[in-house]
Amino acid sequence: MIQIIILVVVLLVACGAGLWLRARAGQVRQVAADAPADERVALLAAAGVGEREPTVLHFSADWCGPCAAVRRVVGQVIGELAQHPRPPREVELDIDENPSLARELGVLSLPTTFIFDGADSQLFRISGVPSAADLRNALQPLSG
Repeated sequence: MIQIIILVVVLLVACGAGLWLRARAGQVRQVAADAPADERVALLAAAGVGEREPTVLHFSADWCGPCAAVRRVVGQVIGELAQHPRPPREVELDIDENPSLARELGVLSLPTTFIFDGADSQLFRISGVPSAADLRNALQPLSG
């Protein structure tokens, strides 16, 4: 009987944790701007981030189904903001080909998207598929 009770408690905790994680998926979360380390700056520069314009960096993989949805949302928002004074750029990186940068940025799951200002500072992090409205709201102030 005790084993059944323990099993039920473990299942309830696992379900609660899963629901909590799922509720956070796709939300644009602002991160504290910290001074980037030299290695991070070099890895970001090699990827094409930090060239004086806002950048949307998203990690994907061939085997990642939701990554295609992120690609569509990011492409749509980037297209909408193309006429702004500082239009954002899109950089898509395969996590299997860029493990050092993924590790440096703490990417633990796919899809993961980052928004950088034009000075190597990470402003937002999105785990999961962002909504176009949330992504647009995060990028518009940076685009001028």
